[in-house]
Amino acid sequence: MYQHFFKRLFDIIGSLILLPFVLLEIIILAPIIWLTDKGPVFYNATRAGKGYKPFKMFKLRSMYVNSPDLRNADGSTFNSDNDPRVTPIGRIMRKTSLDEFPQFLNILTGDMSFVGPRPKLYNPERKLEEMNEDWKKSFSLKPGVTGYAQAYFRNSITNEEKFHWDAYYADHVTFWMDIKILSQTVWSVIARKNINTEQSYNK
Repeated sequence: MYQHFFKRLFDIIGSLILLPFVLLEIIILAPIIWLTDKGPVFYNATRAGKGYKPFKMFKLRSMYVNSPDLRNADGSTFNSDNDPRVTPIGRIMRKTSLDEFPQFLNILTGDMSFVGPRPKLYNPERKLEEMNEDWKKSFSLKPGVTGYAQAYFRNSITNEEKFHWDAYYADHVTFWMDIKILSQTVWSVIARKNINTEQSYNK
């Protein structure tokens, strides 16, 4: 009952409550982001949603325009305190997760949830039925602004390990599990734990 009704109800109520704060954040940060290099304010990335269907994920742009796409050896996104692609305001947004706040708009539209597997890159050549069980379980839920792997490990584990914990969450979705994940996420952001990946990257 929780997963199929109350979870969505809480998502709608929560995102409506946070909407004024999201709009205020955008009003404050948008001019700073634009003045940095006269580029777009938002980075609207295509991500894989529930059922591996693509959707546009809202995010404030933290990198300079036309920055190269760097990946870790396992295909995950490269993150570092010394990443030259990140703008000065982008560094602040990343450390405080302010760049992620517009995703509450994705919750309101129904593409995302407060808690769920973090959105993964979408590859149109990949088919859901050809994926392993952990991947299938990950894409059986709406992606979340935060999730089990994000709350407890953030960027310190590999892509495959993230899928493993996504599958664990999919098998244990409850109201109290979501509360624990939200609480742990707040602590991880405040403590600035596991923000960066230290894997070597592919150019």
